[in-house]
Amino acid sequence: MPFFTYKGRDKQGALVQGVLESPDSSTLASQLFGLNITPIEILAKESISSSKNISIQLFEEKIETIDVMLFSRQIYTLLKAGIPIMNALNGLQASTNNQTFASVIGNIRESLGSGRELSSALSQHPKVFSSFYINMVRVGETTGMLDTVFLRLFDHLEFERFMHDQIKSALRYPTFVVIAMGIAIVVVNLFVIPAFAKVFQSFGAELPLMTRILLAFSNFMVAAWPYLLVGIIGAVFLFRSYIATAVGKFKWDKFKLGTPLAGKIIHKATMSRFARSFALASKSGVPITSGLKLVAQTADNDYIASKIEQMREGVERGESILRTATNSGVFNPIVLQMIAVGEESGALDDLMQEVADMYQRDVEYEIKTLGAQIEPILIVFLGVMVLILALGIFLPIWDLGNVALHKG
Repeated sequence: MPFFTYKGRDKQGALVQGVLESPDSSTLASQLFGLNITPIEILAKESISSSKNISIQLFEEKIETIDVMLFSRQIYTLLKAGIPIMNALNGLQASTNNQTFASVIGNIRESLGSGRELSSALSQHPKVFSSFYINMVRVGETTGMLDTVFLRLFDHLEFERFMHDQIKSALRYPTFVVIAMGIAIVVVNLFVIPAFAKVFQSFGAELPLMTRILLAFSNFMVAAWPYLLVGIIGAVFLFRSYIATAVGKFKWDKFKLGTPLAGKIIHKATMSRFARSFALASKSGVPITSGLKLVAQTADNDYIASKIEQMREGVERGESILRTATNSGVFNPIVLQMIAVGEESGALDDLMQEVADMYQRDVEYEIKTLGAQIEPILIVFLGVMVLILALGIFLPIWDLGNVALHKG
């Protein structure tokens, strides 16, 4: 069916506009009257200038996670109060400050008006709503727990945002120090050491080994810095292209889990996300196999996601969750014990929530102590760099001073 753009007035007389799919303009007008919108103008979508649409997309406001969080919380409150979904979406569209997200809500409302389910309407915006989000809404529609699902999705998104902000905050200082040290190395080799090299040449004596190494490295950087810059940019481009592939991302995600300091934080954060998502799916009435399939989409780590898929395949073969979790090799003994108790008592969702909370506390502690763990490493590295520069630059000057004293 073709798409039509429309402009109209709602009950309050406010101007509303959007795009709807309909067999013809008269049918669309009837749909708009059903939505309590009086149409003013209806045009076939093809008659709109494509260049204008492109310019709007280039300058549209970005939709952030906080926007989807607030949407989930607000729609839960409205549905809980017994407000119809169409009226709830209309109020949210009018109250949101993000105009791009307001347009998305308007399109969702229009899709519902044309007979689509809410999950189907959300699936038209995959860049805004994840597949996990859409599938959880579909479960809420099936079970009649749509308001509860939106509340749990809000908690889920809030946790995701909290974890991201915590890790970003913990890495801010080490990242700044590493960048500053890198800039210092470049400045010293391109400007400082070459100035000392002219002084060393006037000595007419054999220089210490460390000085010769520093001069050779500095000469190399001065002569080859354009090639080094191009090489670094090329390496970054190739690396990003490689991890954009399925194989590359899988290997990179597996490598990250084994890195010092950061690896255990990434692992615990991913497992906390898994446990919380699984508890959410289980409490919402999703079957275990379907829940594991949904949860694998939220892992944000292809290696862990593959282990979760192995768990799902094991459950489909008739194996217990405990056995599949043990074979995955990603859970510690305490978690496995809690899974065993939860599976035996029938309270797996509650115990998985406790597992998520336990992992979250571990991650929070690791993040708080991350700076303290990284700081000694940075101090040692900085000390070694200063020592090398001191030996390479000042040792010849020291030797020259000693020679001058002996001659005097």
